[in-house]
Amino acid sequence: MKKKEKTTLRKIEYHKKESLYLIVRGIEVGIVSGLVSSLYRFLLQNAESLLTKISEYVKESTLNFVLWFVALAVMGVIVARTVKWEPMASGSGIPQVNGEIKGELSQNWIKVIIAKLSGGTMAILGGLSLGREGPSIQLGAMAGKGIAKITKADKTSELRMMSCGGGAGLAAAFNAPLSGVMFVLEEIHKTIDKSIICMGIVACVTADFISKLFFGQENVFDYKTANIPLKNYWVLIILGILLGLAGCAYNIIMSKGQDFFKKLSKIPQEVKMAAVFLLGGLAAIFIPQITGGGHSMVTLLTQHKPELGMLAFLLAAKFIFSVISFGSGAPGGIFFPLLILGTYIGAIYADICIEYFNIDASLWQEFVVISMAGMFASIVRAPLTGIILVFEMTGSLESLLPLAVVSLISYAVANLIGVKPIYETLLKKIISAKPEKPEFHSSDEKVIKTYVIPVGSPLRRKTVSQVNWGKHCLIVSIERDDVSITPKGDTVLKEGDELVILISQRRFSKDNERLEKIICGEEQ
Repeated sequence: MKKKEKTTLRKIEYHKKESLYLIVRGIEVGIVSGLVSSLYRFLLQNAESLLTKISEYVKESTLNFVLWFVALAVMGVIVARTVKWEPMASGSGIPQVNGEIKGELSQNWIKVIIAKLSGGTMAILGGLSLGREGPSIQLGAMAGKGIAKITKADKTSELRMMSCGGGAGLAAAFNAPLSGVMFVLEEIHKTIDKSIICMGIVACVTADFISKLFFGQENVFDYKTANIPLKNYWVLIILGILLGLAGCAYNIIMSKGQDFFKKLSKIPQEVKMAAVFLLGGLAAIFIPQITGGGHSMVTLLTQHKPELGMLAFLLAAKFIFSVISFGSGAPGGIFFPLLILGTYIGAIYADICIEYFNIDASLWQEFVVISMAGMFASIVRAPLTGIILVFEMTGSLESLLPLAVVSLISYAVANLIGVKPIYETLLKKIISAKPEKPEFHSSDEKVIKTYVIPVGSPLRRKTVSQVNWGKHCLIVSIERDDVSITPKGDTVLKEGDELVILISQRRFSKDNERLEKIICGEEQ
């Protein structure tokens, strides 16, 4: 066995025995990710406040108006060049994190943090319809990677710290530590890894604590929910179907929006970005509710409860402007804006149900809340994260059952239609535009990856020797019922087994993808 491989195995074996290592690493990641994400949140909040003041000021004279729009054009050019300087800072950031965890991409953590903080702040100051949550996940992941690089952690620990840093970023953005952990498991890794759970919980709780030190402990959404009578659950079934369809339409149109901007290849990126910033300036003056992540739209719902026509107008305007803002490639996410679209769909649906189906008017806000989770489930395909996220944002357990009903129905509808999850689609676009291999592929160091054999997997009841694992992969251990089994050729695999596999970094992305297909039955 090569020296590098022996070193990796010794490190992993030590880490498995010493849970304190995971806890300490989790605290490190949580502190740094929490601070970076909180800084981003602070910058964006102040940018939104400043934009409101400027939008009022420019109305006072034509000169003010002209000067501000010149400034907007300049900011657009700066953001475009920032993205050219560090392309991985473009857009949400979640696909980039997923890509690096899969071995498809490699990001320069310092450049990404600088570009995301500066470019994202200018995008919000420019009035673009973008959120802070996706970028917070990327910033948290890059903070975790930075700590790993500085402390010279092995590659396996680095990937774990990136994953948990992403969850910590989400926890800091939403004050939702459980959602941060679930997002890492359900969206980033798509499997259960005990080491990730341990480190992730510590990192997310730590980041949430730091965020609350700066921004307080108030819930993101201040809604008063009520129990929906069981006899009215049929309206939830219809709502789930509608949100499933809406989520699929959202994914298709958002992807087409990106394609449209790329087709304008003859127009310099600086010109396109400047035009979007000018549009953002107009939106901030005439329809300020649709700028930024959408917090003003939340306030409008809770405090003023607009009429049906106004709800429909704001929903359409927010969606169209979000497509334009995100399609431009500016640093900023769609995480919170898509939740806002869900709330407005829920509000419109509630108005119709109250008016025509004699649903109790006190349930209006309940529909608003559960529609957030349903929209998230259909767009991202992470229903458990959506349910937990809405629960943490509202602080109410009363909505748990209707949340589950709507989310699972919308999730099933989106899967039946066959439209790919939004972040999976975005990742494929990034990979196709960046054909070069990640820089860590030149390393001889190995990566430890955990896979769970799901129910119905073709590997069940097969022996280890009957499976073509590949010559660059080595099964280190099989975890079964909290017992570690040393794998042998005649060891029979069972559903629920956790396979701990050593993979060469040189072929990590290819072998990881192939193993996932073998285990899930997509490849024989």
